[in-house]
Amino acid sequence: MTPIRIVLADDHAVLRTGLAALLDARSDMTVIGEAADGVELLTLVETTRPDIILLDLTMPRLGGLETLPLLRQRVPDARILILTMHHDEGYLRRAFKSGASGYVLKKAADVELIAAIQAVMRGDMYVHPSLTRALLDDVTPNNERPAAEEELWDTLSEREQEVLQLVALGHTSKEIADRLSVSAKTVDTYRARGMEKLELRSRAALVRFALAKGLLE
Repeated sequence: MTPIRIVLADDHAVLRTGLAALLDARSDMTVIGEAADGVELLTLVETTRPDIILLDLTMPRLGGLETLPLLRQRVPDARILILTMHHDEGYLRRAFKSGASGYVLKKAADVELIAAIQAVMRGDMYVHPSLTRALLDDVTPNNERPAAEEELWDTLSEREQEVLQLVALGHTSKEIADRLSVSAKTVDTYRARGMEKLELRSRAALVRFALAKGLLE
């Protein structure tokens, strides 16, 4: 399997070194470049063409939010994962509106970063759990949800409900498979079948549904 090619952008060299060591220790990921600010990053990505860009928001010369739309133009296929100290709904909204695929807090990076990288590589959105509701409020104003959605939940089998709840909590298919003692392919089947029954088209919609129904509490 070809490793996920990652570029790090953060003005703290010690943090970049630690992240590089964490990621390079895995056989499925490799750090191919580092940048200390947005200006360096824009030049770097044109030559390295990374799969994932880990982007800090607060950097000298050109910060993350200013760099984001420029990255979308230069490397449109790259997924951009914000890695920041800012636990702030305003930053979160601006980042996603500018093209970010995920938002991870630095204080939880050792726990969440790998899962976040894997999620955005699958094409999913990743948001630190404590900030999920803020983003979903933008997608579904006033947290409105058709009553029919709640009724649809009861049409799912017990295993379909169990799988979708774990998916909404951020677990990967492999993690769910290990937990339920089934294959990852079986988990994907339950997930697809359950999503179809609920008439949901994305993980974000599933998380919104789960939040409203109290499945994440």
